Amino acid sequence: MTPRPTRTFEDLVAEGAAVPTEGWDFSWFEGRATEARPSWGYARALAGRLAAAAASLDIQTGGGEVMDFALGQGVKTPVLAAATEGWPPNTAKATALLRPRGVVVVAAPEDAPLPFADDTFDLVSSRHPVNPQWAEIARVLQPGGTYFAQHVGPRSVFELVEHFLGPQPAAQSADRHPDRERAAAEAAGLEIVDLRAERLRIEFHDIAAVVHFMRKVVWMVPGFTVAEYEPRLRSLHERIEAEGPFVAHSSRHLFEARKPSAH
Repeated sequence: MTPRPTRTFEDLVAEGAAVPTEGWDFSWFEGRATEARPSWGYARALAGRLAAAAASLDIQTGGGEVMDFALGQGVKTPVLAAATEGWPPNTAKATALLRPRGVVVVAAPEDAPLPFADDTFDLVSSRHPVNPQWAEIARVLQPGGTYFAQHVGPRSVFELVEHFLGPQPAAQSADRHPDRERAAAEAAGLEIVDLRAERLRIEFHDIAAVVHFMRKVVWMVPGFTVAEYEPRLRSLHERIEAEGPFVAHSSRHLFEARKPSAH
């Protein structure tokens, strides 16, 4: 059998730099990177919540993939179903994916007030919101309504971040700590029903996967470009070639909060 040719650093970087980054479909990483999944199975759990909802809102829906999966589990779309997304390429992708399922996708910046009336939804959901706007979530929830989400926790994938940026302050991403988010949700008037956190193993098997990940998850190393970080990319490529996959860890927490019922 002819040995599989070793691909050069330049070839791998070029491939990682060419892959489209729209949406939250991570299927391209198959065989190139792995990430352990949280034990609670967010997308399937969301399907169960949608089945019981009359009016639902998915915040920062990305390309709509998670909602599409959840609604594809034999779930009837709520009578009123909406989603928001702030990045135009993702808005277009989410619209194409979710409109056939009866979900209205609204273009809305992630840091702007939600474009909906008070007390509209009995379910608000989100997978990996950049910055949860707790006061807005509480405002659009009906009394007795639920916020159900999976958040990115503190210092997620920081082994990779620190390879490029060097040691980061201990307080970096502290606002993502579950205890701090709990306090912010409670300050907005929400009652915490469930809050669980897990730290999960990630492996990057080649430098193309690292490049694509950095381009897709842009807040990891703000302003990342291949040209600027070429020396660090090359050193990481050599490390992977010599030692095997680069190991990092993601932080995830499951959040369920309820707006108190009106008395």
